[in-house]
Amino acid sequence: MVDIFDEVTEELHHDRAVALARRYGGYLLAACVLVLVGVGAQQVWQSRQAARANQAAAQYLALTQDVDQQNAGISADQASTAAKGLADFAATAPEGYKVLAELRAAGLYAQAGQADQAVALWNQVSADGQADQGLRDIATLLWAESQAGQAPDDVVLGRILPLTGQDNPYHALAREVQALVYLHQGKPDLAKALLQQLSADPTAPDGVRNRAQGLLASLNG
Repeated sequence: MVDIFDEVTEELHHDRAVALARRYGGYLLAACVLVLVGVGAQQVWQSRQAARANQAAAQYLALTQDVDQQNAGISADQASTAAKGLADFAATAPEGYKVLAELRAAGLYAQAGQADQAVALWNQVSADGQADQGLRDIATLLWAESQAGQAPDDVVLGRILPLTGQDNPYHALAREVQALVYLHQGKPDLAKALLQQLSADPTAPDGVRNRAQGLLASLNG
């Protein structure tokens, strides 16, 4: 009798499984199809992103190759033309190359004497929430360097102070700008204190330390 009951139980389990399969099989199949489509779509998206990045890299290098070769010998007109090309490229480039192109274009505009265009691009990168924080800091620093003595001192200090912390890789350059703003404000004691720190800062670039020592000598002379 036990065997009969076991057989009946197994048959009931089988019937229920068949019924469930018939009832929900369409949903399960649809779910499997969606998973496969999702995986396939992700692979296609990744492939397209990689192709787009490769294309952007080639375009960026093509736009900057002549500039790199000419270096300091580039004329103002050439720098302006190259900057416009990079700015146009940045308008449709992937985020990473977009920011690099904007920074490079800003530098070229500054080199061409077109300060307004350079400032606009530095501000644009600085405010770009999608950009790498390090690149945003560089944009802020370059803006501050160009605007020290030009923009209101409080505005320049307000933007540069967050970069002066010791943990920021650009703190020495930021403090140098800060010292220059203090000098412009007529606060030589504050400027000297910063310059003394910079001249003794082993983490500061050699150029920053040398400039700090030179300014100190001039102020103390």
